[in-house]
Amino acid sequence: MDINNKVIVITGAARGLGLAMAEYLADKGAKIALVDMDFESVNHASSMITDSKGYVCNVANESEVEQVFEQIKNDFSRIDGLVNNAGILKDGLLIKYKDGEMNKMSLDQFQSVIDVNLSGVFLCGREAASHMVRSGQGGVIVNISSISRAGNFGQTNYSAAKAGVVAMTTAWAQELAKFDIRTGAIAPGFIETEMTAQMPQKAYDMAAQMSPLKRMGTPQEIAQAVSFIFENDFISGRVIEVDGGTRI
Repeated sequence: MDINNKVIVITGAARGLGLAMAEYLADKGAKIALVDMDFESVNHASSMITDSKGYVCNVANESEVEQVFEQIKNDFSRIDGLVNNAGILKDGLLIKYKDGEMNKMSLDQFQSVIDVNLSGVFLCGREAASHMVRSGQGGVIVNISSISRAGNFGQTNYSAAKAGVVAMTTAWAQELAKFDIRTGAIAPGFIETEMTAQMPQKAYDMAAQMSPLKRMGTPQEIAQAVSFIFENDFISGRVIEVDGGTRI
């Protein structure tokens, strides 16, 4: 896909990885629909990017997702691409037993992460694909997974969601190819974002040292990988690990 003049929707786009992707793709000539939960943040982000517009949406809410994709289609006349980036963390052990006291991960703690990180990807992917099929011009869907998809200590909910994201990516590649729609996934390792910047220094240094490159990745390096999937027309149904060689 030639990114120039294509309309690309990015969820979780107000900051961090999402904003970096939006800026990178916009620099290549894309028209960007930025979707996020926070009205002020997403509109501020939009004000910094040419040919963009901000939208407020909870990706875990079906009716909101349907409405926002319809609005994007009306505003831009088409939808050519989607980056499913929105996600949350609510880490915790499955169970914690100490001094005779049992603490369990609550269903709400598990389900809230699944709702955003997996169901949200499903809903946005479904709506984007629907509009792409109706247009008859194909498109590309890129889902953001994680190296934690293999399973990571303290991340039962997050790992399960990110594994599901890769599985959906593969399934969609098979189902949507006849409509000239490709899919791909990115599995980032530890990346320099607002979230990692809030880590205690010792934990931050340990995370950086997990990579053979002895550093964290940058949001721009993830954006480059996303752009590669959009631009390479023979990539579909695969996950690209951008983790500096880190393996969890």
